[in-house]
Amino acid sequence: VFAVAITVLVFNLLPIADQSLHNFPELFSYWPQYVAYVGSFLTIGIMWLNHHTLLSYLARVDRIVLVLNIVLLMGVVAVPFPTALIAGSLGPKQTASATVAAVAYGVLLTVMSIAFAGIWFYIAAHQDKLAIRPIAAPVQSTVRFGAGLIGYVAGTLLAFAWPLVSVIIYGLIAVYYVFEHLPDPAAAAAAGTGAGAEAEPGTDPGSFP
Repeated sequence: VFAVAITVLVFNLLPIADQSLHNFPELFSYWPQYVAYVGSFLTIGIMWLNHHTLLSYLARVDRIVLVLNIVLLMGVVAVPFPTALIAGSLGPKQTASATVAAVAYGVLLTVMSIAFAGIWFYIAAHQDKLAIRPIAAPVQSTVRFGAGLIGYVAGTLLAFAWPLVSVIIYGLIAVYYVFEHLPDPAAAAAAGTGAGAEAEPGTDPGSFP
């Protein structure tokens, strides 16, 4: 799912190829599309990294985890839409309202962040579902991992007055999540804290999209 969403992003660049481009300045004039593409590509890529880390804690899943994961993936595949709005709202050739674009992007990122945080909160509250137990510093990890949700809500609200500022905030949050904010499950396993748990057949976290 993450790979498909990233691939679809490039479709926002294809209309540029249909233009009559005679020199490099004309090609560079479409910089808003390039910026939007790179920003959303990195955002989805970083989400994939954290999604992989998150699911590495699970020995088995239940319906609640699956539902939260579906909500998250639904948001991921929708990222190309607000990306196109952002691209159309920047630069001299605006085809969309900057406020509408920034708010739409912020709402989507907020929904995905809620799903992400919900999965982690559920895992932390039900550690019997983990192959690695207990979670080191669960409160601290929860605060650090869930901080992005507050940032996305703030950015969305700011978008009504300062859309460019909100887009910058979204980018800074992506940079924040480049760094690891969850305890290393491999380190816990090496310490012997429940590493012997086995996944139930058909519920291996690696089978997630």
